[in-house]
Amino acid sequence: MAAAPQAEALAPEAKSIGSDDYALSRVPRDERFGFWSMLLQWLAQSGSISQFTLGATIGVGMTFGNAFLAFTLGAVILEVVIFAIGLAGMREGLATPLLTRWVGFGRNGSALVSFVIAVSLVGWFGVQNTIFGTSVSALVGGPSWMWCVLAGIAITALVIFGFRYMAVFAKVVTPLFFAMVAWSIIATLKDHSLSDLIHSPAPGRTIPLAVAATAIAGGFMTGAIVAPEMTRYNRKGSHVFLQSASSMILSEYIVGLTGVLLGHLVRSNEVSHIVLSTSGAFGVIVVLMSTAKINDWNLYGSSLGVVNFFQVVFGKRMHRGAVTIALGIAGTVLSAVGIMTHFTEFLSILGVAIPPIGGIIVAEYWVVKRMRAPLDATREAETLPTSSPTWVPMSLAIWIAAFCVGKFYDGGIPALNSLATAFILYSVLGLLGWVKPYGTSTLADEDSAVPAAHVTTSVGAA
Repeated sequence: MAAAPQAEALAPEAKSIGSDDYALSRVPRDERFGFWSMLLQWLAQSGSISQFTLGATIGVGMTFGNAFLAFTLGAVILEVVIFAIGLAGMREGLATPLLTRWVGFGRNGSALVSFVIAVSLVGWFGVQNTIFGTSVSALVGGPSWMWCVLAGIAITALVIFGFRYMAVFAKVVTPLFFAMVAWSIIATLKDHSLSDLIHSPAPGRTIPLAVAATAIAGGFMTGAIVAPEMTRYNRKGSHVFLQSASSMILSEYIVGLTGVLLGHLVRSNEVSHIVLSTSGAFGVIVVLMSTAKINDWNLYGSSLGVVNFFQVVFGKRMHRGAVTIALGIAGTVLSAVGIMTHFTEFLSILGVAIPPIGGIIVAEYWVVKRMRAPLDATREAETLPTSSPTWVPMSLAIWIAAFCVGKFYDGGIPALNSLATAFILYSVLGLLGWVKPYGTSTLADEDSAVPAAHVTTSVGAA
């Protein structure tokens, strides 16, 4: 009961700088969202012109049948990872950075996890913002840096206010995007034989199945690892599966394979103009809004990672809204001056470092189950355990080994190789009793207290 005044004391601060969104606590059950609101959030991640471009790139080098196999392989891999990790996030109401304190890494290890995730996601926020600004500049004129700044400000303002307002944005953008895209694609393909396009040979140099699957699965693997950032707002495990599977079906089979057909039609991966040229100014606006809807998750996930990092390393509880402002400004400025494009190789390396985190989470939570007992004991009360392991050295060794496999082994899919290596090593060593935590850290009172007073606004609720 002593936590109630503290929660109320935090409420005015939350109102002044946006929403803290339970960055260091469980999401209460009565603050979670209904099926349709969450479904639109998932589907919004599928609504991107870049996915059409990916499909067209694969289509240029593959027959439709082989492209179907590649997308199937990529979708199955991603769905297994998303569901296994996302279900854990839903059950515990915790985002990935906080979840790892009790699932595989310990308190200090979770700080390393948070740092890697935060740097990766805010980096991609900047890269995507650069692409956004360059694209708008080419379409409507004006300096690209100006559009980078405007886009960065808009996305940051949205993410400051948290999940509820992001959900509202998804409700507006997602139906508009897919309605506009459907109109453009139907208008483009109506005078061509679908049968001829499906059975036509690849118009360009052949792309091996493994390479195509790597592009499909590896490109979204980081998003799969941080799925708990979204699924902690789910009410049921079945919702996690149905919504993530629907997103995979839409993203890979409908958007991706439509891109394959467009690639066969124009014999190039330059297909974005098809959607933009047939939908006019309204279509351009919708496409840009959909791009922003995807990029807001990069900033949101990064803010959660930074909050956990600062709490562990510096013992300071940062408000997620304030962190979002700082990260948004940094990412926006760097994108406006054109620096972020030079970091894509570094971000790609982080893309291999993040999948092992997912492998360790899945292995500990669903197979080994030796560290999650405190979560089980406090789940019904919707509180956090009063303590957590300080270090789990073997997990860090497994993480490094899995990264090396993903980075330096040439066969297969790098992201999947690193994830599978981490899962297998942790499962085997954990069941043998070789994965042992060292030290115990007592959580700060504000971390172990009951959740903060619930926000009563109904915005975005379903």
